[in-house]
Amino acid sequence: MDSKPLNRIKVVLSERMISNKELARMLDKDPATISKWVTNTSQPSLENMMEIAKCLKCDMNDLVRMEALNE
Repeated sequence: MDSKPLNRIKVVLSERMISNKELARMLDKDPATISKWVTNTSQPSLENMMEIAKCLKCDMNDLVRMEALNE
């Protein structure tokens, strides 16, 4: 099984200098949920991914590791 991350939320958060806690506040989510997404323990729904992109002012494609779709 491929152990590479499925999403790049952690990378974009770092680029934007936004903490997990700040994103949790923006999305009105539990910080533990954000932590699971960032560590790829679980994946956000499509709706949540759209909200994350909106909060981070980026394209949804910036949040997804596209190679996973092609493998």
